[in-house]
Amino acid sequence: MNQNNSPSQLTVTLPRGTLDLTYQSNPNLDNRYDITDLLDFAQRINPKRAFLFVSKVLGRHIPVAPSVMRRAFSELAGLIPDGLPEPILVIGMAETAVGLSAGVHQVLQSRYPNALLLNSTRHAINHADAKLLTTFSEDHSHASHHLIYQSDDEHIQQAILNTRTLIMVDDEASTGNTCKNVVHALQAAGLNQLEQVHLATLVDWSLDSGAEIQDAKGIQFFRQHLLAGSWQWSDAPNPKAISMPSLDTTAAGSEPILPTGNWGRQPTFDSASGLGNYLADFWDRFSRKFGESSELPKRILVLGSNEFVWLPFLLAEHLEQQTSLQDSEHRVCFSALTRSPIAMGCAISERLSFRDNYGLGMTNFVYNVAPSAWDLIVLCIETPNDSVDALWQNLDNVLIVSPEPSF
Repeated sequence: MNQNNSPSQLTVTLPRGTLDLTYQSNPNLDNRYDITDLLDFAQRINPKRAFLFVSKVLGRHIPVAPSVMRRAFSELAGLIPDGLPEPILVIGMAETAVGLSAGVHQVLQSRYPNALLLNSTRHAINHADAKLLTTFSEDHSHASHHLIYQSDDEHIQQAILNTRTLIMVDDEASTGNTCKNVVHALQAAGLNQLEQVHLATLVDWSLDSGAEIQDAKGIQFFRQHLLAGSWQWSDAPNPKAISMPSLDTTAAGSEPILPTGNWGRQPTFDSASGLGNYLADFWDRFSRKFGESSELPKRILVLGSNEFVWLPFLLAEHLEQQTSLQDSEHRVCFSALTRSPIAMGCAISERLSFRDNYGLGMTNFVYNVAPSAWDLIVLCIETPNDSVDALWQNLDNVLIVSPEPSF
């Protein structure tokens, strides 16, 4: 921990270049984070940007205890001030920050019970009532196109259009351009009463870009973060060319997306509305596979899939709380499948690749997961049971949880 909060510096050497960082923790936090508490580093398989900040508290590329994730959600939400103009819209960035935004929103609702949650998505929704609100681009991403859906509830949709405070949640901000793109897209879609925009991130590297972001007339711009700073990238001499797989699609796949409740892909007040049924379904599947009297194994990994991470996280949190009542030897962690291609090395010690379960014909990955290191892997999907790759189907320690009945 950096207790005196003076700026620190770090140089990270990756195969394609060098990343020079200057950073400091947020002085408004009782628990001040050092960069090693929050981040590791890896190389993207992406010609747009060669490096990746790999979060240690997000449960995306590094398995992490749900309690660690919950603390980060709560501390970030706690930095958002009281007395904000309402209506309030919390918006999260797919796919990495979908769970983070729901976590921040859930904590905020103790102070702002009418705050709405809405996440961007890269999955087209195929039902008649689903209508697009807007789209935007995340310029440096491996999958730059995002969709934002409106509500089919007239009251909720009017609250969206009347939004006065926008809280944009992301894992990190590296230039501020994505925030600017989102604000402009929402204004063009009819959110013309915006007064404040709060960029809430685990780590904010965009402090030098503030003037560029704050170009929307009449809107006040604020930042909340656990750690902030700036970065400078220097290419290595004669780096090898990178061929990135084709991942930039918002099309619907051949597998149906089954109902799991509304956790933010469309606007919602209650992102956990489907949790009771989800927990009951897990326990039913667990007892069928292992027997009704079976105790939870010692080492459990819960995996969300792409954007479907919030209910799986709440399941992991439930299991962590259950096992903590038994003994201290139990370990529950959370991580997720992703379409993001990352090179081996540095923060990435393990990489599994497999066919995506949405039927998009693309490769998905999971990082830093050796299946044999876990007694039970709970793979949570929003598509049919048999949509997952044979890699998962053939592992005896994997329990697939899907909205489709098990038989």
